[in-house]
Amino acid sequence: MRISVIIPTLNEERTLPVTLAQTLPLGFDEILVVDGGSSDGTQNITERLDVGGSRLDTDPPNAGGGTSLVTRRSSLVAVLISPPGRARQMNVGARAATGDVLLFLHADTLLPTNARTEIESALAEAGCLGGRFDVRFERDAGPGWLISRMINLRSRLTGIATGDQALFVRRSTFDALGGFADVPLMEDIDLTKRLKRQGRIAALRAQVTSSFRRWEAAGPIRTILLMWTLRFLYWIGVSPVRLKALYRDER
Repeated sequence: MRISVIIPTLNEERTLPVTLAQTLPLGFDEILVVDGGSSDGTQNITERLDVGGSRLDTDPPNAGGGTSLVTRRSSLVAVLISPPGRARQMNVGARAATGDVLLFLHADTLLPTNARTEIESALAEAGCLGGRFDVRFERDAGPGWLISRMINLRSRLTGIATGDQALFVRRSTFDALGGFADVPLMEDIDLTKRLKRQGRIAALRAQVTSSFRRWEAAGPIRTILLMWTLRFLYWIGVSPVRLKALYRDER
């Protein structure tokens, strides 16, 4: 089983070095950093870390929002350039990936050391198409502790996961579903809703550790209320394009 890690980035030079340094020893078959046009040093991180990465430059985006790869990949880490938008970037990474399993990892999220074993064990069960990890925040106390437990409980009860939880999916299933919907928000929820209709999604107890920066920026209470509002509006049919105007992605 080959597992490809896909990391969408946009101005993540502060968080990406830590994420790559922690992910590299975990035994995955390739790591694809898919950058959406960063204006900082994100695209050069692999060179600075000396991880053996090479850049995959692209032609201008085609009409479908994709890219044309024109140079070769490295053996383990590559940087791809994509039109901005997390869903688009992850789809570009998926098309370039060679793995049987795709693991989508946020640039500010750290996997547990046994992540590969956990994924292989989950997918060894018949009918399991993918899954997600439990999440904890780097500040695992007070509001951060409570919010992460609420996220995990909600996900376990509903079968719906978010990108913070490091989604993974069989490549064949991802392709059959057409990948992530090309929307500016809620692409993770949309994908897991469609996955649920096809088969089982594993809710792993192993924890990823995610940054608390988004919650700190506006305050935990305001951020919780915003997230609930966005999900309610999405549930009643408001377009993700309209919802994006209410959401600011902190970096």
